[in-house]
Amino acid sequence: MSDVNKTLLQLSTFLPYRLSLLANRISRALADKYQSDFQISRPQWRLMAVLGEQPDLSAADLVEHTAMDKVAVSRAVKDLKNRNLLLQQPDPEDKRRFRLRLSRAGQATYAAIVPIAAAYEASILAQLNAREREQLGQLLSKLDTLDLRP
Repeated sequence: MSDVNKTLLQLSTFLPYRLSLLANRISRALADKYQSDFQISRPQWRLMAVLGEQPDLSAADLVEHTAMDKVAVSRAVKDLKNRNLLLQQPDPEDKRRFRLRLSRAGQATYAAIVPIAAAYEASILAQLNAREREQLGQLLSKLDTLDLRP
């Protein structure tokens, strides 16, 4: 066995890989539903979900809140505006920036998707017992507060 082979990762136990796969599986399954029912893509839904909870954010704010890159956010904003699901208004404090919020049609779409997303989450969590759900929440919160830089 060469030295290179000794340093290979075991992806089946490598936490970043496992978390990425799981997040993608969960996200993809839910995305299939709102894509088919509402013609909303995953990036578009991420923006809608954030703006449904926190209206009047800038595109830069959305990049930070969604962990999506600028190009994906820009494309999703453009698509949502073209579908009249998103409103864009100049920021009164900085005329170079725009504030984004869901339009009435966007709010209605958001309101229709939220129960579907909540039911999907409940179906996943129902596969864990109460102690496991509590532990999962605690572990996710702990990981989320750590400095994860290599």
